Amino acid sequence: MTTDEPAGTPREPADEPAAEPAAAISLQDKPAAPTAGEKPDNGDSFMSVFLRNLWSANTVTVTVLSVLLAMVIGAILIIVSDPAVLDTFSYLTARPGDALNASWTVVSNAYADLFKGAIIDPAAVTAWANGTGTWRQVVFPISETLTYAAPLVFTGLSVALAFRGGLFNIGGQGQAVVGTICAALAGFLLPLPPVIHLIAALAAGLLGGALWGFVPGILKARTGAHEVIVTIMLNYTANLFLSWLILQKGIQQSGRSDAISEPVDSSAQLPAVGGEVRVNLGIVLAVLVTAAVAWLLNRSAFGFELRAVGANPPAARTAGISVARTYTLLMVTAGGLAGLGGATQVLGTAHALTTQVAGNIGFDGLLVALLGRNRPWGTLAAAILFGALRAGGNRMQSFSSISLELVTVLQALIVIFIAAPALVKAIFHLRAARSARLGASMAKGW
Repeated sequence: MTTDEPAGTPREPADEPAAEPAAAISLQDKPAAPTAGEKPDNGDSFMSVFLRNLWSANTVTVTVLSVLLAMVIGAILIIVSDPAVLDTFSYLTARPGDALNASWTVVSNAYADLFKGAIIDPAAVTAWANGTGTWRQVVFPISETLTYAAPLVFTGLSVALAFRGGLFNIGGQGQAVVGTICAALAGFLLPLPPVIHLIAALAAGLLGGALWGFVPGILKARTGAHEVIVTIMLNYTANLFLSWLILQKGIQQSGRSDAISEPVDSSAQLPAVGGEVRVNLGIVLAVLVTAAVAWLLNRSAFGFELRAVGANPPAARTAGISVARTYTLLMVTAGGLAGLGGATQVLGTAHALTTQVAGNIGFDGLLVALLGRNRPWGTLAAAILFGALRAGGNRMQSFSSISLELVTVLQALIVIFIAAPALVKAIFHLRAARSARLGASMAKGW
């Protein structure tokens, strides 16, 4: 259109088509990416694409390779800790087969016992098929794994939930201890019918842990006190309170001079399969709570708020979210989860208060949360893995004379490798593109 052409005059169609923008040309010339289920146009087969994507630093690959690396290093430790095997290395150049055979025997037997103690024993299956064994002997290993895993699910979820909200809840141990105290007291002091008694004992454990989590939460919200320092101090407080409480009249078991409480009434105990199997309703409750936490994080308004606060507190405050309220509710919820873990421990297996009734389930929950990438279902899987290592480690110690501390070393190595995905990538030459995203997610506060 010329400068003197009236504004309303319609333009005549041009003889030549107008030139397309460069961006449009580049987009049209660029081949379209293959959709899901289609083969790429470069001639690669489906299997080659699958293997190439598998051999990248994604979460599953790093986790599996971390476990593999931990087992390799564990095998080396088994070899060097066995004097008989080390003797064969003194004449390695003369007869290398002796050293190799001895090393393979001790390592294979140890890991075979680990599998038999954690998953299933083929000999027990054969005996059951022949009629000389019972089904309880067949499911005994997996029941031990689930028994050890159940409390870890709750304490792991407690740590993972706090992490998603930007808080480091290192007080899961103290919250679990208070949960065991409240659940046990409700278990042998309240005269209630069976089902109601169990519900009341579990609720008491949850409320006890929630109360212990409320203290660091409100201090963080109102005064800015660091939750790590406060929860560490509360861990000591809970353990000392437990040691004092057990020895009090009416709490200490009658006729006993050692530190043990009255036993929990059978009406308040978590139902077990019975016989040689210890697994109880606690593992079912753990799965249900995992589903509830997953819904809370991903589907609820509170889950959105805590994730927003965990990602950027100033931005969340600007958007109208009360950061102080979120911190308080978050620690109350995390404490309640840890308290449920303690209640599961005392109502499911211990059945009485002792100074070590909670074991290290709170501190192990830190490792479980890290291994599970602070995701609810990942935490559940990590707790089962730790339970399997614990159950299999007991058999390793009994049948292979392997120290139970080796299992702790395996757990630590697995967590170390998972926490350092760049190390795993470098060892196995994984693709760097996806490992960068993995490392970023690990470092962002989950």
